[in-house]
Amino acid sequence: MGQQMRIGVVRSHDIDRVIFSYYNGSYNVYGDTARLKTILPNEFVDIRYRANDKVELLFGVQSLGIFDSIQLKQTGKDYGLRLTPKSPNRHEKQYLDDFVIFGKRGHLTIVNLVQEHHYLAGVVESEGGGGKPLEYYKAQAVISRTYARDRLDRHRRDGFQLCDQVHCQAYHNRQKYTPSIDTAVLATVGEVMVDEDLHLVEGFFHANCGGQTTWTDYVWRNRIPYLAPIQDSFCIYTVQANYTTRVPKAQWRNYLVNQLGYPENDPVYGPLLYNFIQYDRQKYFQDESTGIKLTSLRYKFKLKSTFFSCYEDGDDVVIVGKGYGHGVGLCQEGAMEMAKRGFTYEQILKFYFSNIEVIGNYNEIFFTQENQQKDNELL
Repeated sequence: MGQQMRIGVVRSHDIDRVIFSYYNGSYNVYGDTARLKTILPNEFVDIRYRANDKVELLFGVQSLGIFDSIQLKQTGKDYGLRLTPKSPNRHEKQYLDDFVIFGKRGHLTIVNLVQEHHYLAGVVESEGGGGKPLEYYKAQAVISRTYARDRLDRHRRDGFQLCDQVHCQAYHNRQKYTPSIDTAVLATVGEVMVDEDLHLVEGFFHANCGGQTTWTDYVWRNRIPYLAPIQDSFCIYTVQANYTTRVPKAQWRNYLVNQLGYPENDPVYGPLLYNFIQYDRQKYFQDESTGIKLTSLRYKFKLKSTFFSCYEDGDDVVIVGKGYGHGVGLCQEGAMEMAKRGFTYEQILKFYFSNIEVIGNYNEIFFTQENQQKDNELL
C-alpha cells in the first residue's frame, strides 16, 4: 500500500517524558534490540529522557532499564497507540503503525514509523478538516503526497524524514473523524503532480487567496512558472475571504520608518505612509523603490495575508485585507467550492497549477530516467 515513512511527532515542544497507552491492537516493546514486553488493553509504557541521550523504559510503574532507543512494534496491521506527553503536559494524540523513541540534543525524539497512506490521511484531516467534498480531499491528498515525496530528506539529521509541523505538513493525529479522507487517499494512491520536465511539483497550498493567488517570488525567492497567479472567483464569498484589523499609527511608523527606512520626508511617498491601495497582489509596499516587502509587514503585524490595503483613522492604521495564508498554489477554500460545484480533483489541481500532470507511476518513470542517464554516461 506504500512505503513506510519516518515522521517526527510532537515537535512543537521539547519532550522529556511521554506515555504510550493501548488504543487498538497489541504492541511488542523493544529496548534496543531485545523484546521486553507486550502492550495489551489497559497497559502503558512510560518513557523518560536520561543523561547522555539515553532513555528509560517503564512498563506501568516498573523500570525495565535504560537504553539507546525504544521501539514499539504492532503485532498486526493498522494498529495504533495513544501518545501523551507528560513533561511538559500536552494533549493526547493518536497515531497508527510503529514508533521509535531515542534521546537527541537533550530531549526525547519521537518518531512515528507510519505507512504513507496513514500519514497522508492524518495530514489531510489536520490541514483541511472534516466535512468537505470527496474531490477536494482527493486534490489535497495528491498535493500532500507530492509535497512529502519532494521533501523526504528535510529532517535527515534529526533522525527522521519529515515532522508534524506546518513547515513540513501538519500531522496532529491519525485520521479520526472523516472516513471519506481514507477513501480519497486510497482512490489516488501513488498519484503525484509533475511539471513538464517530469519533476515533482512544489505543492504549496494555503487557506484562502482572497480572489487572486500570487507568484512564489513575491513570498520567497524563486519564481516558479507553473505557480503563476490566477484569478479565483471560487473563494471570494467563503469564511476567510476578507478581514479587517487595526494597528496603532505609532507602531506602524516606528517599524516602517525607523526599522525599514521608509522615506517619510519624501514629497511623494511621505503622505502615503499610512495609505496604500492594492487592487492586484504586489510584492512591495507602495512600489519596489521603497524596498519594503509586504511579507515583512504581514509577519510584523501578524496579518492574515499580504493582500491588503490600508488607510489612517485617528490614531490607527486600518488594514482591510483579503485571504488567509501566503497565497501561493492551491487555495483550500476555493478548491472546496470547486468540488461542491462538481469539478474533479484533477480539474481543481490544474486550475491552480499551470501545465502540470497528475501521474500515478512517478517512481517507475523516475528510475527509468535515472537508469537511462547512467547508461548514457557509460557510452
